[in-house]
Amino acid sequence: MTNHSETTGSSENGDVSGPVKPGPAARTPYDNLGDEHQVTLRTPAELADALPYLLGYRPEDSIVLVALRDRAGRGRFGGRARLGIPGDADDWTGAAGQLVHGLVNGSERRGVRPEQMVAYLCQEPARGETGREVMERLRPLAQKLRVACGALDVPVVEALCISAGRFWSYCCDDAVCCPADGTPMGLPGTSVLAAAATYAGIQVRGSLSDLRARLLPRENAAALEQEAALDAAAVTVVSRILDDSGRAEVAEETLELARRVMRRLAEAPPVSGMPAEDLRDDQLLGHDETAALILGLQDRTTRDRAAEWMEGDEAGPALRLWRVLARRCVGSYGEHAAAPLTLAGWVAWSTGDELEAREALAMALGADPDYLFARLLHQACNEGLDPESVRRCLRAERGGRAGTGAGAPGAGEPACGPVNGEPAEPSSAPRTHGSPRRRTRSVAPAGGIRRRARARDREPGAEIGRPRMPAGGERPGSARTGRTRSRASRTGTGTGTVTGARAGARGPMDACAEGVDRGEPGAGGGGERL
Repeated sequence: MTNHSETTGSSENGDVSGPVKPGPAARTPYDNLGDEHQVTLRTPAELADALPYLLGYRPEDSIVLVALRDRAGRGRFGGRARLGIPGDADDWTGAAGQLVHGLVNGSERRGVRPEQMVAYLCQEPARGETGREVMERLRPLAQKLRVACGALDVPVVEALCISAGRFWSYCCDDAVCCPADGTPMGLPGTSVLAAAATYAGIQVRGSLSDLRARLLPRENAAALEQEAALDAAAVTVVSRILDDSGRAEVAEETLELARRVMRRLAEAPPVSGMPAEDLRDDQLLGHDETAALILGLQDRTTRDRAAEWMEGDEAGPALRLWRVLARRCVGSYGEHAAAPLTLAGWVAWSTGDELEAREALAMALGADPDYLFARLLHQACNEGLDPESVRRCLRAERGGRAGTGAGAPGAGEPACGPVNGEPAEPSSAPRTHGSPRRRTRSVAPAGGIRRRARARDREPGAEIGRPRMPAGGERPGSARTGRTRSRASRTGTGTGTVTGARAGARGPMDACAEGVDRGEPGAGGGGERL
């Protein structure tokens, strides 16, 4: 679980209604799941059980705030915000203020100022630690949340700590309902609220760790074979993409291969459970096919065309394909995951799954913090914006090619045009083997995958556009030794990497994403908005 801020769009799903009264939530009823499927929450135990249904997943190592507001004399849950618990207690004051201000200010921009808050602290014990010790250790953080909310005249009516299968209330000192040793959480799926949520079609998707596991590179024996296939494919693909006619051919080959694989995925027999589904999909793609797709998608215009598979019958197989490719960006090809992760995030957002969209886009930025399409989509999704404007651009691009017969990348201007009338970024020549490039290794701020941060001299237009392929035998971002360089040299690696406009430094959809409709922005900053 990351301790960094993760900002996401606000949501009013799963509102909880009931009379708003002063005092602890143990004495305050709230009715969950809306008017048709109403469940009254009266005790800390019921509020603790409600958390996964309010978020749609089970939070880990998290601070969660849930806003309460009055509507026609009845209290309703409003926006939700989540932030990883900082490991350093000195950062708690800033984290609390950031999260509270983000949720309150974002709610105000939507015209619904919170009147009360419910706070949750979720963290599992470290080795040798008990749940009660976690609760006591986090008590100062709970107090800082209460102070930060109070400073904005939004009182915290209940603050709960959930740890080791038990919960504690920081607001209730009644030993009958809130004993010192905590109260056991009910078995998942056995409460009245769980039954009502199931009836209402609300799903709890496990933890964020489970979701990220679907997108993380595999670390097994097959990963070595996959990396060897990527090495072999890069030797030829890079030289072809550096050539204008070769680039068009690679684009068509990549998209046609992706279509064939998507049909294969769509026809696969169903299995039960996410791990089984992912294993089935992994087995349907060979290492050579996967390598060709990963490398081909490093071209931004090719990626934009692949992004058109965002709705209808195409969306499901496309999302499964992007997950497979993200899992296959193994070893020193970790940066290449930015493209399939961004596509996975885009399709998830386009089809209404904001949770997976936020995680996939955050992981894409972890793989490559400069990946413009991921950055723009992440911001738009975080602010709760409508993806329809991006979908319109993609539909127009697809329709324009169908009408003109243009199929090659760069055959026409993007349907949206440059944002705000600004000219497109100028192109630059490919970076040669002798160009300076300094690398450091760091840990991604979100998403849990490694990235290689680049401190480099940039030419105009070379901000993010490159398939990260061998340059004189070494892949940019590679941590590999001279063994790889000598092997690549023996096989005749090309002499440069694709940069600037030649790889689509600013793809058409980057402009579309910048122009996404911001008619009703959500909160900026302050954690993960839900």
